[in-house]
Amino acid sequence: MGIARDLLRFFRRWLADPRHVGAIAPSGRALADLITRQIHGRSGRVAEFGAGTGVFTRALLSRGVHEANLVLIERDEEFATCLRQRFPRAHVLTMAAERFGEWARAERFAAGAIVSGLPLLNLAHDSRRHILAGAFTSLGGDGALYQFTYGLTCPVPAPLLEHFELEADCVGRVFRNLPPAAVYRIHRRRPVALAAFA
Repeated sequence: MGIARDLLRFFRRWLADPRHVGAIAPSGRALADLITRQIHGRSGRVAEFGAGTGVFTRALLSRGVHEANLVLIERDEEFATCLRQRFPRAHVLTMAAERFGEWARAERFAAGAIVSGLPLLNLAHDSRRHILAGAFTSLGGDGALYQFTYGLTCPVPAPLLEHFELEADCVGRVFRNLPPAAVYRIHRRRPVALAAFA
């Protein structure tokens, strides 16, 4: 019954705002497992962009992340209300992910990881730039942004990665998802090791 209700809720919200919802159904369990695979209880505080109905949130909890360490960012009021009911100890913010950096600076929020369910390919260049800037305002040196995409390549274009001195590695692909998806780990560029001279 809960799954059917979530499907209906997601489809209704997609009809109302397809550019920002980005999919007609919640992500599947296989994608949730892949995007959270490298995150665990020792990751510390974790933010989730576009938390929707909480599919990735549940996966994070199953990885050992404490509910009180979760900050869930959701611009849609109906989804945000659902998240507050399902995860009462998490901190749910009803706002666009573009504003996360401003909030993180004000709250001095440091994240060990960020999981993003945002449809980046649907967003304007400036929106993607603000989202990346905000994410890496909060993330520590080794922290990473985990982003999925239905596209064939990384949803953050190379010039934007270069601007922020970031790298993107494909974590894997999930074919048991509607539609199939890939997950990218976006992180700060590793310094080039200098060759040792004899």
